[in-house]
Amino acid sequence: MAGHSKFKNIMHRKGAQDKKRAKVFSRLGREISVAVKSGGPDPESNIRLRTAISSAKSLNMPKDNIERAIKKGEGNDPNSQYEEVRYEGYGPGGVAIIAEAMTNNKNRTAAEIRSTFSKFGGNLGESGSVSFGFKRFGAILLNKKLAKEEELFEFIIENGSEDFDINEEDYCVYCDQNILHDLNEKIVLKFGQTTSTELIWKSENNISIEKENAEKLFKLLNLLEENEDVQLVSSNFEVSDEILSSLTT
Repeated sequence: MAGHSKFKNIMHRKGAQDKKRAKVFSRLGREISVAVKSGGPDPESNIRLRTAISSAKSLNMPKDNIERAIKKGEGNDPNSQYEEVRYEGYGPGGVAIIAEAMTNNKNRTAAEIRSTFSKFGGNLGESGSVSFGFKRFGAILLNKKLAKEEELFEFIIENGSEDFDINEEDYCVYCDQNILHDLNEKIVLKFGQTTSTELIWKSENNISIEKENAEKLFKLLNLLEENEDVQLVSSNFEVSDEILSSLTT
């Protein structure tokens, strides 16, 4: 499946997340709490909260955890007063990287992110230095066993999506971020439970990288993923199946 680089980017992230599920739940809980603080506890009127809950459910986050995160967002705990920050920069091979974080200490987080970029030959840039080459989308993963390609394509076009990628195991459906929750529910009802849902930065132009840079890049991306404050990491790398397999197996 050479060429489906955006999908590989998501699959790389998903593999990293699967190994750190407890941290994933922590980040999902933080997103739910911040969504509640910014738009209230009712998911019907709070699109961001509805999307966060949908993402949490797709990753099998326990219901009790979701409810605790909502209650935390309704409270006034000073330890849960997070600021949203977006870091942008370049990694090995000139790959553009966006790291979105929620932090209660911007100086600490900025220092950690800058150190991570530097450690693997990258450079942290100014706000807007790379995000101009990305667009915000919702992304839904669905196992290929649950739907035929043509049937899924016709269904998502009828329901507001315009694009999807294919891997050996999954489809990745892209959609406007505002319909992510509703489209996911429709796909679940039609085909079965989806693997995951999330908001991503989808690159418009991708950079092909060789194994040497890919190895350093993946280490950089993994270390960003492991940072407790980082919620989402997006990039515009393009890599062959052979290189991807050699670095993720």
